[in-house]
Formats: sequence, structure tokens, C-alpha cells
Amino acid sequence: MPLFFYSALFLMYPQTRDLFPVSMAMQRDRLVGALGRIISNVDRVDDLVPFLKQLGRDHRKFSVVAEHYPAVGQALLATLQHFLGDRWTPALAHDWTQAYGLVAKVMTESAAEASTTSPPWWEGEIIMHEPRTPAIAVIRARLNHPYPFLPGQSASISFGLRPRLWRFYSFANAPRRDNTVDLHVRVVDGGTVSTALVYGAQRGDVLRVGAPVGGRLTLDPGRSGDLLLIAGGTGLAPLKALVEQVAYDGPRRNVRLFMGARTSRELYDLEALSKLDAENPWLCVVPVVSHDGLYRGEHGHVVDVALKAWRGQDVFVCGSEEMVQTTVGRLLDAGVPPGQIHFDEFTSDGGKQ
Repeated sequence: MPLFFYSALFLMYPQTRDLFPVSMAMQRDRLVGALGRIISNVDRVDDLVPFLKQLGRDHRKFSVVAEHYPAVGQALLATLQHFLGDRWTPALAHDWTQAYGLVAKVMTESAAEASTTSPPWWEGEIIMHEPRTPAIAVIRARLNHPYPFLPGQSASISFGLRPRLWRFYSFANAPRRDNTVDLHVRVVDGGTVSTALVYGAQRGDVLRVGAPVGGRLTLDPGRSGDLLLIAGGTGLAPLKALVEQVAYDGPRRNVRLFMGARTSRELYDLEALSKLDAENPWLCVVPVVSHDGLYRGEHGHVVDVALKAWRGQDVFVCGSEEMVQTTVGRLLDAGVPPGQIHFDEFTSDGGKQ
């Protein structure tokens, strides 16, 4: 269905082709995910509207404007008619037209509202690019305008070597006066953006940074208890941002950060975190490796080591999708209340909630 949809769109409105990347494979997957979410919630408008508003704001970075929505609607209806065949009735066509009209209205209004307060993207000049392992780099960029975000949030990033491709990365720092942000980037299989950022980016290059999104890994200002942070790989980034926030706010809580990796070589930010640990008595950083017999520190799965230190703290988890699912399951099995477990949920449209 996605292939037919985009073929119809580009044939009817060839000018829209320039809005999309050269390779459409990932874009087709994102369409299926977004449509699936819309269809499954079509009878629950209140649940659907926040998602549509975010889509509308986010699509500004693709240079999508209100005039593009009728074209997408026509291509979508043509696709449904093609695949439904005799089941495509005038009544069904009317219902889908009305439903898409609502989708387009919410998205365009959200985009218009966002345009009054923020640009479709910020530009950030890379001022530091440090390879930490053969597959991980820490990148610092200085943004061209003030960028309001919360520690724990993420944003979609685009890089000139892979135009019109955007991937989500979490910021590894709390907001700074010099308007810089840090990214921890690991090369992933088939990851064209991550590969370009780790191996192709250099000082002076410019990134495009979308608006900040997500609130699941941000600190609730109404809660002031101690924190237990569990990071897997470059999932360390947003949790390090939380550590910085606690430092900036004043040490009103104790923080235990468990950073997991397969081998000691993959503890790519250990030097910086060890320095933070030494300077702040409220912070305890515990590196954990799972597949390195020569390592002299903690061994095993990071969640198992972290659970030994759980004393009722709020728990924040970040890492790969598999790591998060496994860790959350272990925490629940160990009796950690669901309301005290904070993590990003990966969605089928390629982002994080």
C-alpha cells in the first residue's frame, strides 16, 4: 500500500517528490506506522489529536505547507479505493474524506500555531566531533538561535550528507548559556544518518535540529525524591542531561547512575562521568559490563546491578528498544511500582513518545 500511495502522489503531484529523501524505504515504514496509529484511534479523537498536532509541528521541517495536504488526501483516497475494490462505497469514501479533512485541519492549524513561536528547524554548527569508539562519536553543536528544551528531551536531526533524512537523538546536556547541545551517536545497522554523523561529520559542518519533543524522561518539578538512572549504550545521553540538571538546580537529591555496556571499551563517556562523580557527593556513577571477562568492575546486566541499589527511588531507563523492554520488565518483576518507572516508548512511525 505505501508504494502505491507514493506512486499515486508523485504521478498526480510530481512537485511533491522533492519533499522526500532519495531512498523511500524508511519513509514508507513511517507512513504505515502513522496511518496505523491514526486508523486505530479514529473513533477516539481526544487520543488522536495530540499525536496529529505533533505531526503537524514536526512536518514543518520537511517544508510541508497547507497546500500539500489536499494532494496527500487525494493520493490516500485513491490508494484506499484501489485496494478496497468493490468494498469502496460512496458512503465509505465520504467517511474517509471527512476523517482526512479532520486530520489535515488539526495538522495545519498546529503547524501554523508553531510557526508563530519557533522556526521549522534550528541550524547548529559542529564545534566538536570526538570519536570515542570505532562506532560512537560525541558531537557538540552551537545553535544559531535560542533553543528551549528540557533535559531528557530529544529532537530529530538532519545532516547535509543525507539530505531530507531525519533521525531522533536525545540531548546529552541540560540547557547552556552558550546555546550548545551534545549528541551521543552510535552507528546502527543500516543507519545512513548515524553513519554519516560518526564517520563523515567534522567541525564546521552544519546540522539541522528539529523542535524538542518528548516528556517521559524529563523530571517532574513537583517531585524531589532521589533518582536511579539506568543507561544502556548511548541511551546514556538523556540521563547525563538529568544529572546536569540536578547539578544546576542544586544538590537537593541523590542520584545513582548505572551505565551498561557489553565491554569496557564501550564505556565511551566514563572519563567525563567519573569526573562528575568525584566533584559531586550526591552522585554515584556505576559502570557495568556484561561481556568482558578482564573488566575489574561490576559485571552482569545493568538492571540487575541497579536493582541492588533501589530503595524506592524514581527509576529512569534509556537505551535500545530491546534493552528498555527487558529492563522495564525486570523492574516490574522486582516490585518497582509502574508509576516510578520512566522510559521512552518507541513508536512504529520511527520516533519516540
